[in-house]
Amino acid sequence: MAMNQLYEKESTAFFTKTDGNISSPAGFFAGGLHCGIKRKRPDLGWLYSAVPAQAAAVYTTNQFQAAPIQITKESIMESGKLSGIIVNSGNANSFTGNEGLRHARLMREWFAAQIGVNESLIGVASTGVIGELLPVEKIETGIRRIEKEGTSHPDLFEKAILTTDTFQKRACVTLEIDGKTVTVAGCAKGSGMIHPNMATMLAFITTDAKVEAAALQNLLKQTVDETFNMITVDGDTSTNDMVVVMANGLAGNDTLSYAHPDWKKFAESFAYIARELAKQIARDGEGATKLVEVCVTGAETEKEAQTVAKTVIGSNLVKAAVFGADANWGRIINAIGYSGVQVDEQTLSIRIGGIPVVEKGMPASYSEDEAHAYLKENDKICIAIDLGAGTCQGTAWGCDLTYDYVKINATYRS
Repeated sequence: MAMNQLYEKESTAFFTKTDGNISSPAGFFAGGLHCGIKRKRPDLGWLYSAVPAQAAAVYTTNQFQAAPIQITKESIMESGKLSGIIVNSGNANSFTGNEGLRHARLMREWFAAQIGVNESLIGVASTGVIGELLPVEKIETGIRRIEKEGTSHPDLFEKAILTTDTFQKRACVTLEIDGKTVTVAGCAKGSGMIHPNMATMLAFITTDAKVEAAALQNLLKQTVDETFNMITVDGDTSTNDMVVVMANGLAGNDTLSYAHPDWKKFAESFAYIARELAKQIARDGEGATKLVEVCVTGAETEKEAQTVAKTVIGSNLVKAAVFGADANWGRIINAIGYSGVQVDEQTLSIRIGGIPVVEKGMPASYSEDEAHAYLKENDKICIAIDLGAGTCQGTAWGCDLTYDYVKINATYRS
């Protein structure tokens, strides 16, 4: 079994998985509505905390960062805290110049006024078509309809942030810290333009834990590198997307930092939320029918393991073979070969769903019918690669490449 699978199984001892949502941590409220950006579905979502929350964020590496990201950066840099986030879907407000920045600031201003906080405590997120100005009059009208206190409709928030997604994505856990019950929850959107280094993906994580600022930012960055940055759907990286975490401290625990005896429990609970959301995004790749997991072991460094895993999961030929239920392991070999990692073929072994197809650099004897059946009948496909060179490991997630992916992206604006 791959390390990451073992890690997931063992780490659940630190927390309890629940069917909670983004507003399950104490003091968080969320909702969504239809304001008219889209034809019918919810397209305006909001999330806020009863008290200012310690905030951390990681942003897309695309050099054309959209206006909402720039505004969210401004807010977090001012005090390190957020009280809320306003999100629209259907329009990315990206590559829209100074007018786009003005519109993002207006969203921040209007939402801050609606919930009664300083606008520097508000983040903004947008997702959708690039290069079109926001219909700000519709957004302003929608924000004025937001109820300030006492109500939460997280299901509507989850729906309001979606674009081409086919399902809502959420995860929630509870754990005990300092004798207090702490909740960590998250939700996300993402289906296309998904590639390591943050792609068309928005993820929001909330917790009622009290966490030191530097520790929270460092934990988020490390966790993103091991989860969201290990998924790919189509190799495209978007202009808009980010992961934001808010920790409001209402659970009443002592401040969590690296020195806290329960830091490991919290960090692994946090990582579980991010990993679950990342896998759900990979599973929901546009047109996808299967989640593909590539587990690499036996690498000399963790970076090399991650590089090989991401290269294989990103190979269109591998993805197409999975869709066609074709155990063409030569495509896996090909991807490993151009990954840039030096691999001794005589120590290389590969398994597809536990079926050995390469053993120590030689083709293994296996049943093509058995391999075909595994690829055809399962909606999660596991590819295990042992480089035979060291003790480091890495896991990446993606999906198959189907006819529907082309259909969806050929008509995205129509």
